[in-house]
This record gives sequence, structure tokens and C-alpha cells, in this order.
Amino acid sequence: MQPLSRPRAIIDYCLAPLGLDPASEPALETRRRLEHALKTFEQMAARPVEVDFSKMPSLVINEAAHGNE
Repeated sequence: MQPLSRPRAIIDYCLAPLGLDPASEPALETRRRLEHALKTFEQMAARPVEVDFSKMPSLVINEAAHGNE
């Protein structure tokens, strides 16, 4: 996998497992907020953000531990 540098590509990759309806209001609001967060981070870092998800360890969320079974 190639590193992702465009905020929209990073967001698409992160949200893909959720299977959200891309036209739904919650999905649009989530994308808007994440894009704002990434662009703000880029401005603060004074350089574009690049993410290589292939080098990141997998995370397992234990929903039972949070009461979301």
C-alpha cells in the first residue's frame, strides 16, 4: 500500500470498514469534521500529512468492554 497524503483519501480509508451510506447526513458530517481536523493538523505541522497504513499495527476494539455488545 502506498502512503496516503490527501485528507479525503485518508478519511475514505478509515471510514470504509464502517459501511456508511456516503450520502447520509451522519457520514457527511463525519467526513466534514475529519477533513477539518486533518487540514488543521497539517497547518499546525507546517507540512502535508502522509499516512502509511501498511506500517501501522492493527487495532482491535473490544466493544464488550465498552458495553457495546
